[in-house]
Amino acid sequence: MAPSKKTKRRIKGPVLRAISFVVIAVSCFMIYGVAREVMNTMELKNQLEDVKLRLETIQAENEQLTSQQEKLQDPNYVQSYARGNYMLSKEGEQIFYLPSEGSSDADSE
Repeated sequence: MAPSKKTKRRIKGPVLRAISFVVIAVSCFMIYGVAREVMNTMELKNQLEDVKLRLETIQAENEQLTSQQEKLQDPNYVQSYARGNYMLSKEGEQIFYLPSEGSSDADSE
């Protein structure tokens, strides 16, 4: 007896369903993995931008501090800085405090 067409179709149906289910499951798993990697990549790009901004800020601060360090090597600059910011005076020199442009006695009346 030869197998009939009905038996072949019955065998093919469950096998095809199982294969389809496996293919769909594997596809979903791969899509999930790709989506997770895309999200991870986006997060890393955002972190990279933040780090680049911090690097630029730190480099600018470093340049300013280097410039200030070079200026502080000059004794004339140190003397001028101390006299201007800390009201230090030379011997026999008098310091007068002048009101700033925005403040006057007429404003307070």
